[in-house]
Amino acid sequence: MNIAVLMGGISPERNVSLRSGIAVTKALREKGHNVIAIDPALGVDCILDIDNLEIPNTFSTPEELELMSQKNIIDSINSQHFDNIDCAFIVLHGSCGEDGKVQGLLHVRGIKYTGSGVKASAIAMDKRTSKLLFSLAGVLTPHWVMIDPNDENLMDRIAEIKGNVGKEVVVKPNDGGSTIGLTIIKNGDVDEIYKAIKLAGEYSNEVMVEQFIEGRELTVTIIDNKAYPIIEIKPSEGFYDYSNKYTKGKTEYICPAEIDENETEFIQNMALTAHRVVGCRGYSRIDFRLDDEHLAHCLEVNTVPGFTELSLVPMAARAAGVDFGNLCEHLINRGINYKN
Repeated sequence: MNIAVLMGGISPERNVSLRSGIAVTKALREKGHNVIAIDPALGVDCILDIDNLEIPNTFSTPEELELMSQKNIIDSINSQHFDNIDCAFIVLHGSCGEDGKVQGLLHVRGIKYTGSGVKASAIAMDKRTSKLLFSLAGVLTPHWVMIDPNDENLMDRIAEIKGNVGKEVVVKPNDGGSTIGLTIIKNGDVDEIYKAIKLAGEYSNEVMVEQFIEGRELTVTIIDNKAYPIIEIKPSEGFYDYSNKYTKGKTEYICPAEIDENETEFIQNMALTAHRVVGCRGYSRIDFRLDDEHLAHCLEVNTVPGFTELSLVPMAARAAGVDFGNLCEHLINRGINYKN
């Protein structure tokens, strides 16, 4: 089968995506497929030599990303490199990768692809919209308010935030990932909240200020409308930020999580509900916080979760007896059969 693995892209999660893409490319080649590695941010010259890539262990800055053009993505997918592709395996994260835009371009070209379609991808990427859907479906999610980071009356709004959400808050871009631009504030300090909103505003035009839930961090993988073993995430220090996510040894993962059977089933069912209400297909990863009263709060749905050696979806699949190569091949086979 002729497969294009789409990686890199123009979001701050570019470097994580490259690592995921390399892992997927190697796995599918080992399964006997003809695989090309493509970074659509490079335009028509998008073919990558994965054996000679040097990838920094940092996220891309807004200044670096300003040098990349969305038009390059259009040129790449419209190029001859996609003429004989049977399926595209998407491991692009963030803007122009996880938000439905690339999915739309592939659809226009008649190219099958892995994961969720245009509409579900756009909904899941928009944290506000997905949380509204969670609430309508009866899935518990932390209280939140939306903020314009350029609001001239921002300091006045912060006073309102503390009244609506509480003094312990998470400030994050509305359409970001990998905790880039995210800040946790537990003391309610107005100046810290202001700085956090400005930081998140560097990555999004809309900022979410969300109630911070003290408790255990859990994630649930969904593949083919089936919930896989829950993973508990335990950073060695601080919270599960970019460094703890992508540095070996900085986080402990417990899979399956040490939760009783009834609670496990309930959280998995909530994850399935979140997956379905957003309209996901194929696979997704749903993140939760489990508080001291054993209430699981749904944070977000990830339609293009990471596929690196440290990533959580492959970890959950391994716990269920599915190795990485078979998982990648399965998602390709599912993508081939979707009606885009």
